[in-house]
Amino acid sequence: MSLREQVDDLNNRILQGDILGAFEDYYADDVVMIDAGQPPREGKDANRVYEEAFVGGLTEFRGAEVKAVGIDESAGKALVEWHFDFSHKDYGDQTYDQVAVQTWKDGQIVEERFYKL
Repeated sequence: MSLREQVDDLNNRILQGDILGAFEDYYADDVVMIDAGQPPREGKDANRVYEEAFVGGLTEFRGAEVKAVGIDESAGKALVEWHFDFSHKDYGDQTYDQVAVQTWKDGQIVEERFYKL
């Protein structure tokens, strides 16, 4: 599967609500995830806890949209621009755009950085 196909599958699964399943399939055991301005979360176990808490805290999901995707197959890089609209028990009402910058290796994300726009 090409990097573009993997990114499209990951995005489609997130849009269909399979956030945790997509995480299990597409994130490496040693993944590092970084929200701009926050310390990195290192390793799949630490990031799984974060993802489970996020999904478990959703009180209303009004929508998500992939606005743009950029792929550099040779560098193993993908950039995905998202729009999110939801309510969360810890974060309240959230509506924002975000860019996820992903580094892929052997069919899995090894690093992902998030930038709110």
